[in-house]
Amino acid sequence: MKRIILSISLTAILFTMSNCEQSTPEVKSVNISSDFAAKTSNFAFDFWRNLQADESVDKNYFISPLSLHIALGMLLNGADTDTKTEIQKVLGLENQSMEEINKTYLELIENLPKVDPKVVNTIANSIWQDKNFTSEQSFIDNLTSNFKARLYNEDFGNPATVDKINKWASDNTNAKIKKILEQIEPSQVMFLINALYFKGDWTKEFKTENTQKVEFIGTKATKTVDMMNQTAEFKYADTENYQLVELPYGNEKYNMTVLLPKSGTVENIVSKLDATNWQAAQNSMAKRKVVIGLPKFTIEYSKKLNSILQKMGMVKAFGSQADLSKIAKPAGKLKVGFVKQDTYVAVDEKGTEAAAVTTIGIELTSLPVYPEIICNKPFAFLITEKTSNTIMFIGKVSNL
Repeated sequence: MKRIILSISLTAILFTMSNCEQSTPEVKSVNISSDFAAKTSNFAFDFWRNLQADESVDKNYFISPLSLHIALGMLLNGADTDTKTEIQKVLGLENQSMEEINKTYLELIENLPKVDPKVVNTIANSIWQDKNFTSEQSFIDNLTSNFKARLYNEDFGNPATVDKINKWASDNTNAKIKKILEQIEPSQVMFLINALYFKGDWTKEFKTENTQKVEFIGTKATKTVDMMNQTAEFKYADTENYQLVELPYGNEKYNMTVLLPKSGTVENIVSKLDATNWQAAQNSMAKRKVVIGLPKFTIEYSKKLNSILQKMGMVKAFGSQADLSKIAKPAGKLKVGFVKQDTYVAVDEKGTEAAAVTTIGIELTSLPVYPEIICNKPFAFLITEKTSNTIMFIGKVSNL
């Protein structure tokens, strides 16, 4: 299969966030198959379109297709039969073996942080498991080896475990995302969590003295904002429906690509985007001197993704027919309770700081059914001594 270097455009549309701490200035390339790159781009646009359809046109949002893809990749390792087929299809990986899929995730996890030493780009994966729940060792081994995931066996009945999970999310996002869980439900036995953190300085920074107060005409209201400005050479294109400009970070391995509608709405543009026409737009870009005005902004966003993923084709994993038997046997014992993403992004004159945490909650399809004995009517009782099998007292309660 033809191999390619992971495209800058793909990284941009995945909001350029990824993994492990950069301990050395070593520069690496990320080598994945062209098929995987194209299909993950299509996954990103499919996710974007479905989220947009589920969100108000007046609301800001910020998402990480990459974080969701990696988290679902971990879940895929625990799925089987139709549940596995659905997840694999949603991810766009139905024609690849699990060995190929896991090898590609490992490539991304190990080398994305090393492509540009001027950019901080980290990824962390974790498995949080109730100490009273036993999972398949092969599932844990796959995630610890291919996703570099760390396993935590904790008491899910102890409220302190929620604090530990939230601290892990905070520690792996530079404290930008401090809370991903409010509580652990009795049915929940495992969490699969991916955390991404990105911090990049513009290759060509905006000068603070050029930032001006201007009116931003939103869908609901017009508001005065801080608009950063600069005139410089950037990759730029003017398509039929929108303009786009590429703003690089660090050594230009990572970029923010801005899409500005010429007429119509952002929603109209997103509804028509896929990997093919996105690549065509990228190919049409050329370096030229442009005047760019970009507002300073910060977005904090949280979204439960169950219904969106179901619309994308991942249905069985959320129901009683889920087959997550590679996590724990038998099929039907476990299901996905929720998939949630929490994100943060801040853009200013110096650069961009962004983070995302995707959490997948795994729960029992039904809680154990215990016998009930409710003494809300007349009852009898005995008091006995066991070593001699002596009945010492007998009683009856008819009225209280």
